[in-house]
Amino acid sequence: MRAKKSYGQHFLRHPDIARHIAYSLTAESVQSNILEVGPGKGILTQFVAERYPGFKAIDADPDMIAFLQKAHPEWAGQLLLGDFLQLDLPGLFDGKPFSIVGNFPYNISSQIVFSMLKNKDLVPELVGMFQKEVAKRIVSGPGTKDYGILSVLVQAWYEGHYLFSVSRESFDPPPKVQSGVIRLSRKSNTNIGCREEDFIRVVKTAFGQRRKMLRNTMKSLVTDFALLEMPLFTKRPEQLELEAFLDLTRMIYPVE
Repeated sequence: MRAKKSYGQHFLRHPDIARHIAYSLTAESVQSNILEVGPGKGILTQFVAERYPGFKAIDADPDMIAFLQKAHPEWAGQLLLGDFLQLDLPGLFDGKPFSIVGNFPYNISSQIVFSMLKNKDLVPELVGMFQKEVAKRIVSGPGTKDYGILSVLVQAWYEGHYLFSVSRESFDPPPKVQSGVIRLSRKSNTNIGCREEDFIRVVKTAFGQRRKMLRNTMKSLVTDFALLEMPLFTKRPEQLELEAFLDLTRMIYPVE
């Protein structure tokens, strides 16, 4: 994880943790390409390279790329200097699927997940370290304070699993936050039965005022106000499971 401009970093110190992350990619991913985001000094990269010789790694810090090129000249052709968020993901492995792994830069970790969702047809799996509260938010279920937009959107297309926590003392220098590692595995059926843009709009609108009942927050989206009298609209967004959000979307935007 690194500051936006200075690339201030907190380097993972324990190879066992790095190995655990790399080996948390499932058997299905063994047949796919691997992109590591934020390799830093390469403590995780060494285990990624061990399992996936054709991997690629991208880092925005030119000093880290130069360090890795010198320490591991055999990786030189697989190290990319740049911003992950500006990367042409479909062209990265010539249009072939790839999984994502990394001790992610925490300031862009949520954006990495949204980029995964945008390219879900190409990304079967993600295993990564996040700030612990973000990791929990991604995999949390309804009825919890962590449940929100990111939770619902990710779980529409991926199965999420919280794997393990990582203490501040595992880094040099120690960050101010705890960390957590999660695995996101794409569902076998990614057809949600409604238009994706409608679903995303409903979820974002619902959680825009998460303490209000849906009959109040959905007014701006509905054209048939009789819908607002249905039982589903008496709920608050954190009470709804994924299927309820999908039902809500189909009510507001009927599939023709």
